[in-house]
This record gives sequence, C-alpha cells and structure tokens, in this order.
Amino acid sequence: MTSTTEPRSVRDRLIDAAEECLRTKGIRATTVSEVAEAAGVSRGWLYRHFPDKATLLGAAIVRLNDAFWSEAHAMLEQIDGLDQQIAWGVGNGLRAYDDPGAVLLKLRTDEPDEFNACAGAGVQGMVPDLAEFWSRYLVTARDRGEIRADVDIDEASEWVARVIISLATVPGNTLDPSDGAAVLAHVRRYVIPGLRN
Repeated sequence: MTSTTEPRSVRDRLIDAAEECLRTKGIRATTVSEVAEAAGVSRGWLYRHFPDKATLLGAAIVRLNDAFWSEAHAMLEQIDGLDQQIAWGVGNGLRAYDDPGAVLLKLRTDEPDEFNACAGAGVQGMVPDLAEFWSRYLVTARDRGEIRADVDIDEASEWVARVIISLATVPGNTLDPSDGAAVLAHVRRYVIPGLRN
C-alpha cells in the first residue's frame, strides 16, 4: 500500500525548523547550525538549499507572512460590515503580539534591522502590506454602499491600515483597544464617517 502524503522535502523541513527557531529565539539568536540540527540535516546540506542565514530565515518569514494574511482573510470573509471588519483587524493586531503563531509583527518590532535584512522587499513595509490587505474590503464596502462610491481605494486602504496600526500599538487615554465593543464604537464614530463623507 502506498502513502498518499509525500514526505516533506529537505527545503520544507529546513523552513519548518527555521520557523520554529524564529518563534522561540528570534532572528539574532537563531543559528544555521540549530536550524540544520532541528531539520535533521548537516550544515553542508543546508547550504545546498540556502546560501546564508538571511536567505533561509527570509524564506521562513515569507511563508509565515503568506499564512498570516491567508488566515486573516479567511476570518474577515466571515464578518459582515466594514466597521466590524476594521474592529476585528484592531483586535487581530493586538493578538499578533501575544500569539506565537503571528510572530511577524513581533519580529518587525523587536528586530527591525534583522527582519528587513531577512525578509526582502516583498514583506518589509507594514503599511503597504496592510493597505493592500484591506483594499478588497474597501472595494466590497463601496459596492455595498457602506462608503462613498468615489472613494480612492488605494488612499483609503492606506489610511485604514494606519488607523489599525495606531489603535493596536499606540496607547491612548480614551480608548482601550482590547475592548472590542469600544473599538467598534470608535470605528463607527470616526473611521466609517471619514469614508462616507
């Protein structure tokens, strides 16, 4: 009887091991030797697949990035209304710092230079990434009449991204970002009217 699941390739095992090291140790503390050992290969074999630490960890960061955005899209597609989607996005931003599965934001914050060196141009910019992520929800909201028809989607998406980053990461005196109902009220009071007017 043959197995229907293919064994993980050496490259995939190395990326798996690199992800685990990133989660537990971060970028600076992760060594090529540890990744090779965790993947069950020699350092020489690792170098056949990845020329250096930055390329190896960059591959892991790109895969984590893709998974993070895919999971977020899957959740948001179950939520009706741009206001509730944005409020969920703020909460997700808060959870990302505590959830070991969302290591990207922690790495970007704790080790920005190392993150940029490993991640490559594709995932360096948090605001452009988030703006691109939110554009589909603004298009849907525009098509449903939740926001004005002539809204500049690119500009509005960047503004929403900046609002979410600010609410999720910068403490304030009047809004507790961990209070979902308060965040939703704030979004309805200030963000949505800005997109309607």
